[in-house]
Amino acid sequence: MRLLILSATLLAVTGCTWVSLAPAAKAVRVIPAGAAPAGCEKRGEVSVSVKHGVAFYERNALKVRDELETLARNEAPGINADTLQPLAEPANGEQRFAAYRCGGR
Repeated sequence: MRLLILSATLLAVTGCTWVSLAPAAKAVRVIPAGAAPAGCEKRGEVSVSVKHGVAFYERNALKVRDELETLARNEAPGINADTLQPLAEPANGEQRFAAYRCGGR
């Protein structure tokens, strides 16, 4: 019975998105990795992390990626950035983004 409860709890927890998008972050866009966007001012870098595993269970990589992006978008307004660009693929629940001010393109 305990195993059944533990399994149900793990399934419920891993299916949830734990990170909410802040109102100020809704205007922040994420562009694909590559060359820096033309005409934009670099504002710095944002480093974010989330739990990528629960006990022995690895969380869904797409959900982890989505949460990392949401966390980065939440951080961007604090450094006056409106555009983020991943610097590398997520690894172990962590990711870095370059932050730019592009003037609302």
